[in-house]
Amino acid sequence: MGPFLSALAAAAPRQPGARRWLYVPYDQLSDRIGPLAQEPAGSLGIVLIESPHKAALRPYHRQKLALVLANQRHFALEQARRGVAVRYEFARESYVQTLAALSTKLGPLAMQRAAERELRAELAPLIEKGAIAELPHEGWLSTQADFASLKSAPWRMDAFYRRVRQRTGILMQDGKPTGGQYSFDAENRKPWKGEPAAPKPPRFRPDEITSEVCALIERDYASHPGELRPEHLPATLEDAERLWQWARKQCLPHFGPYEDAMSRHSSGLFHTRIAPLLNLQRLQASRVVADALKLPIPLASQEGFVRQILGWREFVRHVHEATDGFRVLSGQPLDSNVLRAELALPPAFWGGKTGLGCLDQVLQEVWSEGYSHHITRLMVIGNIATLLGVEPRALSDWFRAAYTDAYDWVVEPNVLAMATYGTGGLMTTKPYVAGAAYIDRMSDYCSGCAFDPAKNCPLTSMYWEFLGRNAERLRGNPRIAMPLRSQARRTPAQKQRDARVARRVRETLARGEPLEPQSGFEE
Repeated sequence: MGPFLSALAAAAPRQPGARRWLYVPYDQLSDRIGPLAQEPAGSLGIVLIESPHKAALRPYHRQKLALVLANQRHFALEQARRGVAVRYEFARESYVQTLAALSTKLGPLAMQRAAERELRAELAPLIEKGAIAELPHEGWLSTQADFASLKSAPWRMDAFYRRVRQRTGILMQDGKPTGGQYSFDAENRKPWKGEPAAPKPPRFRPDEITSEVCALIERDYASHPGELRPEHLPATLEDAERLWQWARKQCLPHFGPYEDAMSRHSSGLFHTRIAPLLNLQRLQASRVVADALKLPIPLASQEGFVRQILGWREFVRHVHEATDGFRVLSGQPLDSNVLRAELALPPAFWGGKTGLGCLDQVLQEVWSEGYSHHITRLMVIGNIATLLGVEPRALSDWFRAAYTDAYDWVVEPNVLAMATYGTGGLMTTKPYVAGAAYIDRMSDYCSGCAFDPAKNCPLTSMYWEFLGRNAERLRGNPRIAMPLRSQARRTPAQKQRDARVARRVRETLARGEPLEPQSGFEE
């Protein structure tokens, strides 16, 4: 018996008595929502499942596996110590098989509605036959009525965000938005030049429970990609508090202006890095928004952070559920690849070099940390994959495996609908694509790259080639009309060169080889 099971046995209630049993999914690790927050600990029992079946579904980053398992084990101990009966199942079977067997022993279980579509679909048969009673998920900040107020697709986050702000009164004064406007996004687009200094993320001292999980990952998941870094694993509630305290003090005062900035000197800059814990419910969205509203920080930073949580995070989960994971819209199949992008993901995304300094920097950070902030995800990884023509679900699946905060409800909207424009205008107004000039303006990546953004970076030609290749599909979109007109004015020789460069890039990366400056890339 290892440290975890020994500690769980020691913490178990001595007289368990009759209990109402709950299944707590891997991403609902909180006693501040649902029955665990509302009912006496001594009347409840919880089922937690640790199964290689889930880990085997895709090549998850080892840091992601360790984060989930370490937090789940610590949550089990926290609940046992406060008097909740805990059944911690080490199951070789799927969740549905394990819970079906348990429901016959314990009686019908209850659970809050699963956040992930994948888990909802797996457990649907048990819910339909009454083996599991489904309760509302209390970790969200918005309601179905908030989303229904948008009427029908296409949906827009800004309208949703205004509705939620108006209903909740958050950042509102006398019925009007604080500061006179709902969004200060236009003020939050400064490049970072090294000042103020970017904070270093906190380190955590792994206890014997976390160390045991890390040893398990090293032993059983050695073939999975990514570095395992125990000192960067917030696993206990104390760790979560420490991370959030660091984020409030070190990050949020400067978050707004540099929200879109990117740097090879800091993978996160002033981003809070709390998404993995929010998505596990170790930190609650309601709490972090309330805390942020109390901080004496610039309104642009405060509103920018609130918009990420109250606006975008809530919006994407509604869209994901309304479309059954971008499969159905109004009863009809939903096209999630409107640009007909069919390229396989280049091998370098799983390790190796592409020769593009920006992409190599961000990919290195992902496999080192299981993290990069939202602009590097969108405007480096997503942008370059879209210019290449990578198939949207292939990129989405990669994000699911690579990031510690990745779950279907958050990844698929951000990748399928936004980063790749795979669903067209369903929830975003334009493709988020750019050439070398944008990367150079908003980052310092180009200074360490073999390519010169003003002379021979292939991203510029790839940008023009993307617009030409998709001109008919994008025609009529007012937000991209000007770039389309500029592309149409390029000479036949320039267009031929754009196509040649894009083809060479695709072929080189498909072979797993890095790009190198050579004749033909120069403007």
